[in-house]
Amino acid sequence: MAHDQLLEHEYDGIQEYDNPCPGWWHAIFWLTVLFSAVYFLFFHVGNNGWTLAQAWNTATAEDMKQRFSGMGELANDTATILKYKDDAEWMVYANSVFLTNCQSCHGPDGSGVVGPNLTDDYYKNVKKITDIAEVIKNGAAGGTMPAWRTRLHPNEVVLMAAYVAGLRGKNLKGRGPEGEQIAPWPKAAAEGSKSEAKPGGASK
Repeated sequence: MAHDQLLEHEYDGIQEYDNPCPGWWHAIFWLTVLFSAVYFLFFHVGNNGWTLAQAWNTATAEDMKQRFSGMGELANDTATILKYKDDAEWMVYANSVFLTNCQSCHGPDGSGVVGPNLTDDYYKNVKKITDIAEVIKNGAAGGTMPAWRTRLHPNEVVLMAAYVAGLRGKNLKGRGPEGEQIAPWPKAAAEGSKSEAKPGGASK
């Protein structure tokens, strides 16, 4: 080929033509390098990126919202809170509500930021498990903990109470104990009847 040019170097009597990579190959290469930098910054630096697990949780939460309307009105009683505390599907929904509204004060895992650590056994405004929903609904500490009754559906308040109750016992490293140590939650819905015979606690 008259237009091909031999390179000057030679190895064992073998020469090669100067055949540079085409422009489109270089374009794809540099786009890949640029994409990898953006990918690294987005998914591995800070908290902006998402994971497949988070995407699944979001999709599940959206499905739960559709089921939410047919749930009926949840009662703020021990049996209901204990029931939903152990309902994995509804707790995915509650987790999405918690991350949207509560993590700025209590942290994404409930270990506390400016708000109390929700994962230990110490509480300032709770003596029994149903107090959690009351604190969520009406607020506490002179408004430092805002009242969510106008921003959350009543059923969401009960589900959030169940979610917060489920955080107890994880004892995550965060803010230190605040308030008083209270008795454990009832162990089963049958034990936690509406009579509230046993004290529980949570929702700081």
